[in-house]
Amino acid sequence: MAEVRFKRVLLKLSGEALMGEQDFGICPQMIGRVSDELVETHKLGVELALVVGGGNFFRGARAAGENMDRVSADHMGMLSTLINSLALQDALERRGLDTRVLSALEIRQVAEPFLRRRALRHLEKGRAIILAAGTGNPYFTTDSAAALRAMEVRAEVLLKATKVDGVYSADPETNPDAELIKKVGYLEVLERGLRVMDSTAISLCMDNRMPIAVFNMRTPGNLKRIMLGEEVGSMVSE
Repeated sequence: MAEVRFKRVLLKLSGEALMGEQDFGICPQMIGRVSDELVETHKLGVELALVVGGGNFFRGARAAGENMDRVSADHMGMLSTLINSLALQDALERRGLDTRVLSALEIRQVAEPFLRRRALRHLEKGRAIILAAGTGNPYFTTDSAAALRAMEVRAEVLLKATKVDGVYSADPETNPDAELIKKVGYLEVLERGLRVMDSTAISLCMDNRMPIAVFNMRTPGNLKRIMLGEEVGSMVSE
């Protein structure tokens, strides 16, 4: 077995990462490719915790801006993350990877309630855990949930999967002069308003010295390359 750089990681996937080229929902081919990479990474001996967003179905903050009650909208967004988590669990288990979905909102028919000790035990037993429904609280994004859960499960790194190659000086999709920044500090991210994660998530990682690796999940093999110590994407740290 190859020697890996990280033994336990938390991967934050956006809901949009599961859409592929669609405008809505889950693309079977995309969730299959993501699952293949996760299974391959797990076979390296890496313990996997996953947090999936729900933006491919519903965004609470956007709905609140359209005169929906913010608390109700955020709870709807949390349920969207549970839909994605169950779909990812199905894809992973069909590939032979034992998984558990743990939800911050209690829906016992489809997911276990999130309990930190139970989550740690699943990881120790070699299961991948999918952490659904954010923190269970409104006004907190899945970025913040990923940062919190990374600390709770004692991950060595928070992996932020995106559709670009890392952290840029500006939005690379609209600014052709945007430059890739390979290494950057937490404070610089906050001060320059770089698009990595929301400020709450960045501050939480900074306070607890949790490194954030930002990389392009659409490039096949990137996740494995990071695990094997290759310089892929950007690293946010002290």
